[in-house]
Amino acid sequence: MRTIQFREALREAMNEEMRRDPSVFLMGEEVAEYNGAYKVSQGMLDEFGPERVIDTPIAELGFAGIGVGAAANGLKPIIEFMTFNFSLVAIDQVINSAAKLYSMSGGQYSCPIVFRGPTGNAGMLSSQHSQNFENWFANTPGLKVVVPSNPYDAKGLLKASIRDPDPVIFMESELMYGDKGEVPEEEYILEIGKANIGRAGKDVTLVSFGKMMKIAYAAADELAKQGIEAEVIDLRSVRPIDYDTLIVSVKKTNRMVVVEEAWPLASISGELAYIVQRRAFDYLDAPVIRITCADVPLPYAPTLIEASLPNVARVVKAVQEVTYSAA
Repeated sequence: MRTIQFREALREAMNEEMRRDPSVFLMGEEVAEYNGAYKVSQGMLDEFGPERVIDTPIAELGFAGIGVGAAANGLKPIIEFMTFNFSLVAIDQVINSAAKLYSMSGGQYSCPIVFRGPTGNAGMLSSQHSQNFENWFANTPGLKVVVPSNPYDAKGLLKASIRDPDPVIFMESELMYGDKGEVPEEEYILEIGKANIGRAGKDVTLVSFGKMMKIAYAAADELAKQGIEAEVIDLRSVRPIDYDTLIVSVKKTNRMVVVEEAWPLASISGELAYIVQRRAFDYLDAPVIRITCADVPLPYAPTLIEASLPNVARVVKAVQEVTYSAA
């Protein structure tokens, strides 16, 4: 099987869906003439032209609103935010228009739109460009929120998102665009809301999503050297969440550690901890531990970034605590 970059997997997904369906188009800042801020849309303007690959002004509220209107009128927009930090400018259109259109119209209008772009820390970008809003959007009925962790998932989930009749928030990472992974040449689509058990284990359930999966897998490798077998679950989406896969795993391992890049209050990890204690309390042999970002605006200095974000050492220590194996 061939190996391609994360950005190439996203591009292939958009290209295939735009060739398949003429109602699909891409719009955002620098997506056309510049080939995308992160070169995700490289070459797409040449193939599809300026009517379907559309550069916009620096006006997220405006072009998000245009996208919502286009979706309500039968088109299938892909709206790229240069970073989801900038989506806050457009959040009224996302939450008060896109997410509510189907419900408020009594099912007369759907809103098949994808809002996509990078989320979270990308190195020395400081507080205003390093935030995670997965839990913000996941709190909104009417939205789906997808957070892929590798090129294979990115392509299959983006194709599913573009075909979905509901609005989808598709969150990537600037630090993952160059990541390489195996992606089939033949067409495939992954189900939104179905988690992936990336590594089987019996001692602890280790759960994450997005680029934090790198931390989870690295921690699992380190734990294996200590004789601890971690079952690693990639949620893939945080609305909907595949609770069933999570509960089955916890009933087997009797322990859970969740790794999440966002702040701790009202987080996805807090939701997972609640569901596990609600549905699998009698199976738990230790309290659930969450590894999140420190509850502060993310600093600029690399040393402080390292101290603020989840890392392998913190995850290993948490697993040692829940397995009562700490030195």
